Amino acid sequence: MSHPLLTAPLGPALLRLAGPTTAVMALQILVAMADVWIIARLGTDSLAAIALVFPVMALMVNNANGGMGGAVASALARALGAGRKEDARALVLHALVLAVICGLAFTLLAWTAAAALYRLLGGSGQALQQALAFSDIWYGGAVIVWLSAFLAALLRGAGDAATPARILVVTSVLYVPLAFVLALGLGDWPGLGIVGPAIASILATTGSAILLARALWHGRLGFVPALYGIRLQGRLFGEILRVGLVGSFATVISNITALAMTGLVGRFGAAALAGYGIGVRLEFMLAPLAFGIGTGLTTLIGVASGAGDWKRAVRIAWIGGMISFGVFGVVGWTAALLPETWSRLFTADPQVIAASAAYLMRVAPFYCLFGLGLTLYFASQGAGRMSVPFWAGVARMVVTVSAGWLAVEWLGMGLEGVFTAIASGPIVYGGLIAGALLLRPWRAGRRAASMPTSR
Repeated sequence: MSHPLLTAPLGPALLRLAGPTTAVMALQILVAMADVWIIARLGTDSLAAIALVFPVMALMVNNANGGMGGAVASALARALGAGRKEDARALVLHALVLAVICGLAFTLLAWTAAAALYRLLGGSGQALQQALAFSDIWYGGAVIVWLSAFLAALLRGAGDAATPARILVVTSVLYVPLAFVLALGLGDWPGLGIVGPAIASILATTGSAILLARALWHGRLGFVPALYGIRLQGRLFGEILRVGLVGSFATVISNITALAMTGLVGRFGAAALAGYGIGVRLEFMLAPLAFGIGTGLTTLIGVASGAGDWKRAVRIAWIGGMISFGVFGVVGWTAALLPETWSRLFTADPQVIAASAAYLMRVAPFYCLFGLGLTLYFASQGAGRMSVPFWAGVARMVVTVSAGWLAVEWLGMGLEGVFTAIASGPIVYGGLIAGALLLRPWRAGRRAASMPTSR
């Protein structure tokens, strides 16, 4: 019997799978804005501290939810699409084992290397101290972050996007007042400062993980998973890792790019770093929308590719990609035309506002291509075809970092030159991924999820 997603009309199916996650990701944008507002109340040093921490945080969160999390959803969707029910059941345990390993690895990395990394990015004084205080606590809960991400990915891979969306709504609503109180205090209690949002985040994520696990063991996958009596198999780890490692490498490359550009911006002082942090935050706030649409594509395309229906898979990819192109374009051009309006939501410092506005005017008009590329990245996960997204990320890194270095060291273009270089990134990334799919649509007979060699 074929999977119901193979015959479901594409519009309603995409709405059912992508709609709940996209709506929740829109809520996450508001949560992220509240987060920046809370941290801004602590001062410019706190904003600069978060600008130092944020690229590394994004590396882990994007890997947990996107690079590896998308691979978990894709593996389960392909197994269900091909009718491999026992493999689907066993994939749950394999995913949880990988979540614990990945979480511990990031905790160890942060606790041993964070100080050196933040200094390399230009952190010093109070900004550096606050960055370390935040990251020490937040990365202490890395295993919980990974478990929550993988549990949600398993539900989405089984076609249930509504349950993780509902849970994330509840925990997000609880997070904001908790972060406010822990950071800024209540009554005569002064609060914990920068570590408050870190503690609030881990507490909210722990609640999410508990509720998601409860949903899995109440049969929301279409079966009840088991932790005992399942033999760990290299073949099933490979189902996840063949897609997840390439996706993770692509995410690492993206974050190396962000770290390099943060380092260049940091050379212009704390105000420039804080303004860049406010400006680039909009891009990171928009990314969850592509994630919401993209996770729906991962499941639909995973089921279709598992069943060998590649024509349907390609059609789904383009529908989702063009939706993201339009949404990101509207937001990006609005921000580019009204850059100070966005910046003044978080700070009154004229130097910080000027830096943030300079970033938005140069980079935001190309958010449409960033949204297109990122959504097609998730579509590629569903298809198990990750070579092109990987090499597009490499090209983006080389072009952006090289242009930024030339702008500062050779051309003397200053901070505006760095932001102009950053603008080249989405053009390269979105153009390469979309162009490759247009010229060479996915077909049967290619090795799925190959390590980056050629497509």
